[in-house]
Amino acid sequence: MDVTGVMSPPPAEVEEAGGTAEKPLAAIAGALWRGIGYAARTVGVPAGVRGLAVEVAYTAVHVSLYPWGLVDEVLRPAGTFTHHRTADLSPNQRSLVVSDMDASTTPVLLVHGIVDNRSIFAVLAGALRRRGFGVVHAVNFSVLTAFTGDIRAAARELDHHVERLCANTGADKVHIVGHSLGGLLARYYVQRLGGDARVDTLVTLGSPHRGSLIAHFLPPTRVPQQLQPGSDLLRELDEPAPDCTTRFLAVWSRQDQLIIPQSSARLDHPDLQVTEIELEHVGHMSLTIDPEVVHLVTRLLSRCPVRGRERRRELAG
Repeated sequence: MDVTGVMSPPPAEVEEAGGTAEKPLAAIAGALWRGIGYAARTVGVPAGVRGLAVEVAYTAVHVSLYPWGLVDEVLRPAGTFTHHRTADLSPNQRSLVVSDMDASTTPVLLVHGIVDNRSIFAVLAGALRRRGFGVVHAVNFSVLTAFTGDIRAAARELDHHVERLCANTGADKVHIVGHSLGGLLARYYVQRLGGDARVDTLVTLGSPHRGSLIAHFLPPTRVPQQLQPGSDLLRELDEPAPDCTTRFLAVWSRQDQLIIPQSSARLDHPDLQVTEIELEHVGHMSLTIDPEVVHLVTRLLSRCPVRGRERRRELAG
């Protein structure tokens, strides 16, 4: 017997008792509690203070690099097999080529977040190139996407970028690393537009897989509405995806100040092959430069195992 159903008063009685007023109060109380928790993590421990300082410092650096990032990166396709020549490579690069030729020749596509550009990946892109990846390319989306665009349309545009990258390099597969909104639209491309046929691995860094309450405070245009928890787009991503073959790495931090609640950056879908990494004291912008994150991403794309909570769908047979 459903005791809750038996004991609950009728909807009319709830309204008369002021039940509708309790919902906003509960939401406010929950937001205050999350704010207290965030403050405790940020300034309540030395690691949190250090993480906040790094976030502020890197945000300032990123602002200075932002104008440079507005210029689209020139795609320099080396060809799939060019990087098999090891004479001019460093020992680190040579080790990747020799140990895993497929990994070293798979292009890496970097996708930035809302009103951002490719400059957010300055550190990560350099690390991947030093690790031996032959083609590391960052795309730029219009800064107006957040105000006049649509995540579904941006995902279709990402499809064009991926096909162009494959055509110019001769590669059959790519890796994608998406920061913030970039990870969400890449996930839509993989799950809903057949992108898993092209994407070997998708890494999401602080991406709002469950939305963010911050979206309620953004202009009431299409993209912010799609980023609100429970939106039609997020419900669509919850639909079954039994044939998706892409590997996922979802990195999220409990000190992320733009994904509220922070756990919304977790990727929990029964049909997806997901490895999840939870961090404690890394801010939203710092996710692309944090040494641990950079190390994890380079290891995963090099097909080295990473430690984290892993959940794989059961494969038939």
